[in-house]
Amino acid sequence: MAHPPASKLKLSPTDKPILEEISSSPSRPHREVRQAKGLLMAADGMANMTIADTLGVSRSTVIAWRKHFDINGVNDIGKVSPGRGRKPSIPTEVIEKVVRETQQTIPLNATQWSVRTMAAHVGISKSKVQQIWASRGLKPHLVKTFKP
Repeated sequence: MAHPPASKLKLSPTDKPILEEISSSPSRPHREVRQAKGLLMAADGMANMTIADTLGVSRSTVIAWRKHFDINGVNDIGKVSPGRGRKPSIPTEVIEKVVRETQQTIPLNATQWSVRTMAAHVGISKSKVQQIWASRGLKPHLVKTFKP
């Protein structure tokens, strides 16, 4: 069943140059560039389905872009709504515990923490410990003093 055609998106004189700049930027995130291109196509009067096919998104995504643009204008191009996106897989408390334990304690049967001993101590995978240490710049295996 065909959907009724959407009306042209109304842009203010200041919105169009901003959208053109975003859509032609090689350094902006792909999400912003694609959304700006879609909004410019909507302003030219293209159908939502045509825009969706051209940009590789769904028709409902184009409709959502139009709705968000009507409400928020150019300021929210490419922004992810609160509650959307990937959720953290490890609670912040566990991350803080790994950092605190790494910096302030020593394991019972070793001289420093290894990835495996910390993972067993906290109850998470060794790869997650590696990610936490790398993101915080922690290197418990390095000695801070000179040994002759």
